[in-house]
Amino acid sequence: MRVSTDTVQLVQLTDLHLLADPDGRLKGVATLASLRATLRAAAADLAGADAIVLSGDLVQDQPAAYAHLPPLLTPLGLPVLCIPGNHDLPSALATSLQQAPFQVGGQHDVGHWRILLLDSSVAGQAYGELGSATLAALALQLQQAADRHVLIVLHHPPLPLGSAWLDDIGLRDGAALLALLHAHDCVRGVVFGHAHQVYDSSQGRLRLLGTPSTCAQFRPRSAEFALDDLPPAYRVLQLQANGQIDTRVVWVHCD
Repeated sequence: MRVSTDTVQLVQLTDLHLLADPDGRLKGVATLASLRATLRAAAADLAGADAIVLSGDLVQDQPAAYAHLPPLLTPLGLPVLCIPGNHDLPSALATSLQQAPFQVGGQHDVGHWRILLLDSSVAGQAYGELGSATLAALALQLQQAADRHVLIVLHHPPLPLGSAWLDDIGLRDGAALLALLHAHDCVRGVVFGHAHQVYDSSQGRLRLLGTPSTCAQFRPRSAEFALDDLPPAYRVLQLQANGQIDTRVVWVHCD
């Protein structure tokens, strides 16, 4: 792990969909092998990183699959910031990854930034929702973070992406979340997973970033579920001292 300068670097990995069987496949993709290939491709970016962000769907409904993560990520010597997605089991995730370097939920301060990890999962549902209690707690956290720039991490997209089937399982209270974030000048960005595709837009000072999966991708702007033919990917985020977010998506071309 590097010593932080005024720039904070994060590597975001999302929608790993790991299976208990190390050779297991989802939609034809060997998800553990795909994650390993992604980590190899990201080696230089990880060497310059301050933390790894895992933004949900770490596993595909199988709690035994969490056991694959510590052997892969602990040797990297980086904090690993985790949130659950709709295919995770939050209690099993918290139990399985309770040891350092993993952190499930909460906040992580680094450099001039505070990273807030939100759980948008709803038991038994594909859609996400934060709920009034979480939004109220977030409002208090944002009031207390006025001297830092804030990056929000959650699983479900907080706004429509233009795919009818996917928008139906997005964040149900996304409009309420965005209204809250716009009310606090400290918030600079939101990063999310779930969509298995690239998304990048801005609403004033607020950058909204969706990141492709480390396994299979969804076809953008498709009315019904459809897979794309794009390879695995990860995102690098460079959080500047002045609140600017520089970012790039890296596609992993596996042999």
